[in-house]
Amino acid sequence: MKKTILSLLCAVFALASNAQSYTTPQLDRPPFGEGKFYTAASMSGLGVNWNKCEKWNFDLQAKAGYLFMDNWMVTAQLGYNYLTHGANSLEAGAGLRYYIEQNGLWVGASGNYVHKYHTYDDFMPSVQLGYSFFLNRTVTLEPEIFYNQSLKDNDYSGLGFRIGIGIYFE
Repeated sequence: MKKTILSLLCAVFALASNAQSYTTPQLDRPPFGEGKFYTAASMSGLGVNWNKCEKWNFDLQAKAGYLFMDNWMVTAQLGYNYLTHGANSLEAGAGLRYYIEQNGLWVGASGNYVHKYHTYDDFMPSVQLGYSFFLNRTVTLEPEIFYNQSLKDNDYSGLGFRIGIGIYFE
């Protein structure tokens, strides 16, 4: 099952990188230029995340960001995680994203405060690797692979896949 899902993730990234032949919208400014704002909604879970404690979960996340320099974005995020076994959780965090290429490949790091109802609170640093595939001048499809590291209980650390829709505007 894990090999199938990892193969699917590799295929999504391969198709996304080959499908964008024009690289970015043709604007007089770079697509990830200073002064742009960003909003996004994403989803993960559905059996595509791996850690020792959560067998099946569904995660929704909302992000907002600002490109303070060319290729550098600061982000804020809110999320909700539904678990079939155990307590659901809310999370809030902030992060930094760097666009490696103007074609949309990026790496990110963030820190999230996670509150699981009536069980515990945790701080989880995270690293991400993603791709912003432009559907039109401002809307992107954004697949992302992430790793969350729990500082309280290592069983909650894990690898996952998230897909979302982002909007870049000035």
